[in-house]
Order: sequence, then structure tokens, then C-alpha cells
Amino acid sequence: MKVSFLLSIAFGIVTVVSVFLVWSVLGAAGVWSSINNTVSDTVSSPDNLSTFNIEDYLGMSRVLGFTMLVSVIDVILITAIATLGAFLYNMAASLLGGIEVTLSEDN
Repeated sequence: MKVSFLLSIAFGIVTVVSVFLVWSVLGAAGVWSSINNTVSDTVSSPDNLSTFNIEDYLGMSRVLGFTMLVSVIDVILITAIATLGAFLYNMAASLLGGIEVTLSEDN
């Protein structure tokens, strides 16, 4: 349980960092301004100029907050599933016998 908990926390940290990096690269590449221009050109008419900003709906703080929420849920689920899997494996190995390996030194 301890190992699966630590590995799932590491997976959660990697997930949050990777989402941050991808979001930053998309912002630096100008994807958000391109989306804003495309949507504004599509929905605006000559007498009604609309201003649209995708970051009002999908800002970095919202995306990172959602990613952290999903990471916390994943930590709980991965820890529980890995612990249950180890318990079931140990039960099956004790019931079915399994393979016994003995290691010894060569003299």
C-alpha cells in the first residue's frame, strides 16, 4: 500500500506538471489568440462586433484546478486498486501454492 501510494502521488505530480507545460506551450504558440480570432470572426456581424476570450472559460487556473482534483481522485483510486490487487494476488498464491524460488551462494 505504501509503495502504490507513493507511486500514485508521483503520477499525480507528473500529470499536473505535464498539463502545465502543455498549457504553457499552447499559450506561447498563440493557439488561444487564434481561437479567439476565429470565434470572433465567426459569430460577429458588421453591426455587432463580439469579443470572445477562450481563457474566460478555459483559463490556466481552471484547468490546473481540475487537473489537481482528478489527480487526487486518481491517487485514492490507484492506491485502493493496487492494494486490493496485491491482497488478491497473495491470497491466490497462498491457495494455489505458486513457485518457490530459493537463492543460495556458490562456494
